[in-house]
Amino acid sequence: MQKAKIAILFFAIVALIFLFKGIIMQEQQDFDIKAIIGLGNPGPKYYRNRHNIGFRIVDALAEQQSVPWDIKPGMEIATVNINGKNVILVKPQTFMNASGKVIPFLSKKGIKAGNILVVHDELEFPFGKIKIRAGGSARGHNGLRSIIEFCGKDFIRLRFGIGRPPTKDMVGEYVLHNFSEQSEEVNQLIDQSVDLIVELFK
Repeated sequence: MQKAKIAILFFAIVALIFLFKGIIMQEQQDFDIKAIIGLGNPGPKYYRNRHNIGFRIVDALAEQQSVPWDIKPGMEIATVNINGKNVILVKPQTFMNASGKVIPFLSKKGIKAGNILVVHDELEFPFGKIKIRAGGSARGHNGLRSIIEFCGKDFIRLRFGIGRPPTKDMVGEYVLHNFSEQSEEVNQLIDQSVDLIVELFK
């Protein structure tokens, strides 16, 4: 009986070691990012909405390098250099539900889903939580759903937590309102998001 317990404990420890290694490998996964799409709705009345945090983060990244935006059909683009690598920034100008229409533009440049980082608001996270992951479903986000329709699920995401309203029927109104938190706090989190993106290129 004692030997059986020891054997079970041994295999449990081995399993935990492999699980831990898997987690570390996932965290240290190297991404080959060639384009960053910030999600949002065009126009000044939407700019500070929760749903537009993707726009604000890529704007901050472009501003950090004093790079101007060029207007293209259905989008604005800018090219930044992050640690020696040129990266295309994209802001779809088609409204959130049609964000995926920018994908053919990137596809013509040889940029595949796995080369794309999409920056978006995340209802599933509390305000202030920021996380990067690869793959996943749209989870009700219309901008993500549109992108998935054009290139599949294998793109990378920066998920910026905006919290969730008390009831599901309030979601539409909630994401189209400005943050209730202090502007300074939102701006600090935008800067943190930019730093997190830059870290991906080191």
